[in-house]
Amino acid sequence: MKTFNLPDLGEGLPEAEIVTWHVKQGDAIALDQPMLSVETAKAVVEVPAPFSGRVARLYAGEGDIVETGKPLIDIDTGSGAEPAESTAETASTPAVSDEKPAATADTGTVVGSMPVSDEELVETAVAGGRRYRAQGKVKAAPAVRALAKKKGIDLADVPPTGRGDRVTREDVENFRPRPEKKQRSVTRLPPGEPERLRGPRRAMSQSMSLSRDEACPCTIFDDADIHGWTPGQDITTRLLRAIVAGCRAEPSLNGFYDGAAMTRQLENRVDVAIAVDTPEGLIVPVIRHVEQKSADELRDDLNVIKQKTRERTVAPDEMKDFTFTLSNFGMMAGRYATPVVVPPTIAILGSGGIRHDVVPVLGGIETHRRIPLSLSFDHRCVTGGEACRFLAGVIEDLQRRS
Repeated sequence: MKTFNLPDLGEGLPEAEIVTWHVKQGDAIALDQPMLSVETAKAVVEVPAPFSGRVARLYAGEGDIVETGKPLIDIDTGSGAEPAESTAETASTPAVSDEKPAATADTGTVVGSMPVSDEELVETAVAGGRRYRAQGKVKAAPAVRALAKKKGIDLADVPPTGRGDRVTREDVENFRPRPEKKQRSVTRLPPGEPERLRGPRRAMSQSMSLSRDEACPCTIFDDADIHGWTPGQDITTRLLRAIVAGCRAEPSLNGFYDGAAMTRQLENRVDVAIAVDTPEGLIVPVIRHVEQKSADELRDDLNVIKQKTRERTVAPDEMKDFTFTLSNFGMMAGRYATPVVVPPTIAILGSGGIRHDVVPVLGGIETHRRIPLSLSFDHRCVTGGEACRFLAGVIEDLQRRS
């Protein structure tokens, strides 16, 4: 008998929610067979079976939130050991069978470190996504759920043909709704009913709480006059390039700060996380090595992010280890804001909506297009002068013609 614990899925997050079990107690299960889908604070990840055998016990049900390192499933591998007893004490302790040698004990808690397979667990990420139907549960891989959502199809209406009554990609592709039956809209809770935060919205709550408890925020505001821009300028790529210019003018805002150890780690790479608003909450994919890329390369990266966000296929690796954050909220509304710094990063730049402002010029006044800028920084490790030099570098680059 072997117990498999909830792995560290490579995001450093303390918990995950079980979306779907693809197996049940008594089922035979094969190595690397899709076993369950779990939703972390950032993505939905399919977890394959770490070994072959028969399912002896499931420690949690669909919709339950499980801490990293806590038991998920007992698998009888044919060694003859008895299943773990179903007690609260057992469920709260990461169980490891006595028959395991010490060298391999509890190796199922880290993705890619399972001795029974040379392959890493494959992570198929879908941010958000609905999980339940009106009657019973729909079994489908995260990629299939994303496809159904893109097509506006309720998975509960799709007849499953896959193993274990799973809805496959082909099922979704071939599905044609009955003419007399309208597609059901997404279920919303009636006003006044509490709703538990899940997925990206839960991650946002945790990140904001971390910022509140650990960072000492300060925000400065200014405007960049873009009256002289040549036609056809790409606003977002110009903002990304300006962030690089800010980092060159004042490197102290690009990197990480450990408040407990009081250590600062500055980075040469400029990896910018871009906050994207979705109905499920904020998705924050990362543009890597902005300092090395041309405007066309940055636009290509932004287009990929846009598509992946729309299809809910942003992977966990694409949302971590960023050194700086951009919030381009002005595309929707708003002029200035106080963007929130999320530790361990040091700063975030907010870009408001472009406005036509009246500005004084020699001999009179003119109306110029200007970008409102809001720079928040962690005052524990950045001085006001450093922040001003950074913002001045950003403004100087933005005010160039091209």
